[in-house]
Amino acid sequence: MYSPFRKANGDTGRHGRSKSVWNIFVYRSSSKFDKRDPPKELICPIYGCLMFDPVVVSTGQSFERTSVQVCKDLGFKPQLPDGLNPDFTNVIPNLALRTTILTWCEKSGAEKPQQPDYYVVESVVRASMASTSSSSISREDSSIRVSERDLFKGGTENSPMLLSQAASEMKSRDSHFYSSSSSEESVIANNSPLLPFKTRLSSYSSSSSQSTSSEIVSGEVPSSASTSSVDDYYVVQFKKSDVYEQEQAVISLRKSTRTDEEARVSLCTPRLLSALKPLLLSRYAGVQPNAVAALVNLSLADINKVKIVRAGMTSMLIDLLKSGSEETKEHAAGAIFSLALEDDNKTAIGVLGALQPLLHALRSETERTRHDSALALYHLTLVQSNRVKLIKLGAANTLLGLLKASDMAGKVMLVLCNLAVSEEGKSALLDANAVDVLLGILRNSNKLDDSTRENCVGALYSLSQKSLRFKSMAKEAKAGEVLQVVVERGSERAREKAKKMLIAMQTRVKEEYEDEEEEVNWEGILEG
Repeated sequence: MYSPFRKANGDTGRHGRSKSVWNIFVYRSSSKFDKRDPPKELICPIYGCLMFDPVVVSTGQSFERTSVQVCKDLGFKPQLPDGLNPDFTNVIPNLALRTTILTWCEKSGAEKPQQPDYYVVESVVRASMASTSSSSISREDSSIRVSERDLFKGGTENSPMLLSQAASEMKSRDSHFYSSSSSEESVIANNSPLLPFKTRLSSYSSSSSQSTSSEIVSGEVPSSASTSSVDDYYVVQFKKSDVYEQEQAVISLRKSTRTDEEARVSLCTPRLLSALKPLLLSRYAGVQPNAVAALVNLSLADINKVKIVRAGMTSMLIDLLKSGSEETKEHAAGAIFSLALEDDNKTAIGVLGALQPLLHALRSETERTRHDSALALYHLTLVQSNRVKLIKLGAANTLLGLLKASDMAGKVMLVLCNLAVSEEGKSALLDANAVDVLLGILRNSNKLDDSTRENCVGALYSLSQKSLRFKSMAKEAKAGEVLQVVVERGSERAREKAKKMLIAMQTRVKEEYEDEEEEVNWEGILEG
């Protein structure tokens, strides 16, 4: 089959270097344009219609973009008439072919192609899958789905965090437990902060909304309905002009995804997410909060986290966190926190501008909004690029100021621990007099739980690494007295860090002294 794109390898650039380039060939026909018989080069080989948004894939063929997305979502590689299997790994817009298609339509009198419906294309692809032998199904593309299913497999084993069992923070929520996945860097050098609570995000039931459970009855979806029909039901209801019917449908979605993991996975389709988008912007109090809460429930399934971000929901959640009602802000913070648990989402969420609204939400009137915003910042700052962005927003002074709030101290300390491991964060925190503030927290640590106290020592330890400024600031703040108390009464990890800082402060020794195996006379060092 002829393709208007061909990838040429081994071309030589103007400087004589070998490189790969895309050679674009524009279809030109000497025959008269015929509305009834468009050139086959203008038709998507998968969908079978004129292409609305043609793209060229890595192997050189051109397809409708929706067709490529459907094949990727289904893990399917069609076998083309020439016997080749296309590679959908990378796609680029085929602007030349799009221009050719529009020119053909104009000269032939044919209607310009419209963007195909995802569901219609999916039906065509599924029919092709059913009629294709098993050898045509790509095992490579199916790995995409496997990787999404296993986003958090082994998360607990690879997690840099230790989770305590202080359930009082979350007793109003349903039990859905998360551990952090592997991250770009460890939170604290060689050791991680000890969380004073569970990093848990639970589903949102309808009880916390203005809508009552009795309202859900009329919008209940029969449990015997098939997955496709349930998906159709919500899509149709969401697109209705009757606000009451929209409200009942979104409440029903919220309820059905509250505890049912299978429903979360099966319902989180591109069609449903696309239909849910307008409801996130609804001005009706019974629609918008329930829509955001339903999205939180969908995001609880590990495999859905990347899908939701790729569906363009993040920017809408950020806007809602800025200007929504208190209930909507609460759900928006929860959704961003849930999506931030996935490593592949962390950088994207930071780039889209979530850091500043989350920082502002730490002062929210709602406890859950503050809680989820802090945890979202913690997970986002496991990535270096987000640490730098947060520091540029002036977060150092803001976070140190929030340490005085007893209900926020433990959560804010986690974010400070992440910032302290980067050079930019260390410099900004020292400029903000973090040493004096953190030592003051330790002096009055009777109200702190053990994990927050330990994380405070950990943040000081990170600030002390390779820093002459820390040594002078610590001596001026009389850190020796505070650290000595930690050595005597602190936890094992806190004592170890405090001992190392005392050595560095009082003896000018090299870093390798810390790793010596011989017994150290700590009493002599402290007395000296």
